[in-house]
Amino acid sequence: MMRRREVITLLGGAATWPMAARAQQRVVPVVGILEAGAAETNPNTATAFRKGLSETGYIGGQTVAIEYYWAEGQYDLLPKLAAELVRRRTAVIITPLSTAATLAAKAATTTIPIVFSIGSDPVEVGLVASLNRPGGNVTGVVTMNSELGAKRLGLLRELLPTATHFAVLINPKPRRLAEAVIADVQAAASAIGRQVEVLAASTSREIDAAFATLVQKRIDALLVSPDAFLDTRRAQILVLAARHALPVIYPHREDAIAGGLMSYGSSIADVSRQLGIYTGRILKGEKPADLPVARASKFEFVINLQTARTLGIEIPATLLPQANEVIE
Repeated sequence: MMRRREVITLLGGAATWPMAARAQQRVVPVVGILEAGAAETNPNTATAFRKGLSETGYIGGQTVAIEYYWAEGQYDLLPKLAAELVRRRTAVIITPLSTAATLAAKAATTTIPIVFSIGSDPVEVGLVASLNRPGGNVTGVVTMNSELGAKRLGLLRELLPTATHFAVLINPKPRRLAEAVIADVQAAASAIGRQVEVLAASTSREIDAAFATLVQKRIDALLVSPDAFLDTRRAQILVLAARHALPVIYPHREDAIAGGLMSYGSSIADVSRQLGIYTGRILKGEKPADLPVARASKFEFVINLQTARTLGIEIPATLLPQANEVIE
């Protein structure tokens, strides 16, 4: 478990202020960010979140304090971290890219505003009453990542038109997200007459075992499910994919930047900025119950040509123009 607090900077002549004035100046709202993943997984999200906050007039470290709580892929830590945020009397709790973190926060408080970004349907998992009028103390952004398995499978098929046997790697512990991803991918595979093997992994050892199974079953290509635990094991997955020369499509741009073959998913930076905007609006007095759940509107398809060359894969001419970014 890791926790970080941004330093609150007080501007101009603090040494000459009366003590009461200085004490009053230090009373700034505290925003708590409950992360299911790890600090290094998506390093640009903090910048994007602060950008969204600044658009509403709040400056992280000056007019608002930001504290980060990371579970580092250990989902069983989330209730404890959420309870700590409640004890901290946080003004707003942010739960980026995690249904499990959002459910833990919702279980911990019915009064502190919660702003989420999740791939699951927030109505179906019981977070909000409806998308337009969430009700309660929870609202946020739907990334739609659990619904993008069909798109990722389609991109793999276009890359490898003769491939017949695919697999999807999931973490089964966030059960609802895992079930949604599996259903989406299996329906898409059935529609094109392909097979999809489901491989579950919730530990590093199980990831190793999953790749051994992929090799044994001669899987043609792999889809990695969006999941905070799997995000924290990005380096391990990239190494195994390279070692076994396996084509893999990932859910985040950051995966392709790190050396993954391809990625397709909602823009984490854009979603993080939206979380910052909603947080600022709530700090100004708006209620989560009245803020409609937003849907991700920016999606990124990234191709890493360096990795393609290493794997001996020629990217089809029809696929390259679809990419938002090509890594040379």
